[in-house]
Parts: sequence; C-alpha cells; structure tokens
Amino acid sequence: MSTTWRGVFTYNRYAQITARAVRQSLKETELVGAEKRGITALRYQKWENGVGGAQVYLNPEQDKAPGTPPV
Repeated sequence: MSTTWRGVFTYNRYAQITARAVRQSLKETELVGAEKRGITALRYQKWENGVGGAQVYLNPEQDKAPGTPPV
C-alpha cells in the first residue's frame, strides 16, 4: 500500500501546504488580492444584560506595515 499524506501530517497541514503552493504560483496582480483575502482579524465583544459593548480588535490592521503578509 502506498503512503498518502494522511500518514504524514494532518488535513490542516495538508491544506496549508497546498494553499501556499497555489499562492506562490499566482501572477503578481492576483497575488495581491489573494494576500488580502488571507488576512483575518480577531475581535471580541463583552455582553452585559443583553446589550453588546464595543468591539475590540486584538490585532488591529493599522498596526501592521502595509504590504506585510499576516503571520
């Protein structure tokens, strides 16, 4: 029986590797758009008595240097 990716690493790791390969193969114009779609933001909101408070970003976008890919 041949070895598959499942015997080597998890599905999440497999998806990460394939996504990186696809992004690296893109032309420069499509690469910029792909990097923008890959940015995620984490925020939280405290609720009291059924009312939501202000949303707080844990990693604000303005703190990142322009053109720097997310870590």
